[in-house]
Amino acid sequence: MAKHTFFVTGTDTGVGKTIVSAAILEAAKSAGKRTLAMKPIASGCDQTPEGLRNEDALMLQAAITEKLPYDTINPIALKPAIAPHVAAQQAGKQVTAQRIVGFCRGMQIRPADLLLIEGAGGWRVPLNDRETYAAVPGELNLPVILVVPLQLGCINHAMLSAEAIRADGLVVAGWVGNHPEEQVMSCEQDTLNYLSTHLGAPCLGVLPWLENTDTAEMPAILSRYLNITPLIEN
Repeated sequence: MAKHTFFVTGTDTGVGKTIVSAAILEAAKSAGKRTLAMKPIASGCDQTPEGLRNEDALMLQAAITEKLPYDTINPIALKPAIAPHVAAQQAGKQVTAQRIVGFCRGMQIRPADLLLIEGAGGWRVPLNDRETYAAVPGELNLPVILVVPLQLGCINHAMLSAEAIRADGLVVAGWVGNHPEEQVMSCEQDTLNYLSTHLGAPCLGVLPWLENTDTAEMPAILSRYLNITPLIEN
């Protein structure tokens, strides 16, 4: 059984959930922990000789210590680079919260110290006409890691996301500030101070923008900016 399981979400799409997840996994590996990760549903996949592959899921696969086949990490792979529920409709696939929960439970029974389950987009991303992705961590009762891009408007987005997570009965286990773009926002330290005071969860770290760095090397470099003790201490 996975000792600690967390659901990783963001304030929006494109905020860096995957690179943050991979950095957390690298930090855990450096601490001698066994790690697993999955991205149950991914759109924007590329057709390869081995089948549909998503670059985010491949990054997670490379970061974990317990090596698994791709289809276990990303069981629902969709080609169109659009919202998952629309991509699933176009592909003629039925996606439900219970189906994803089943994949997640299958991963949870595997031995590991840390399992990260990465969502898609933000907290209220639809899975179908009736359910959002929030139903998955809700059913599994998972603590949540929130990724916050340090850019204009992030305070409002972070506070609303944390409020929605808690309204669904879940705990925000921690948050990570990320720089998905090279430009540094004005008054960044003031923003970090506000979030640290008002978000009601520990800041696990602030990841810098890395320029001219090989993508494969980024998670290990960024892991040095994290303190994951709150995630693995018990």
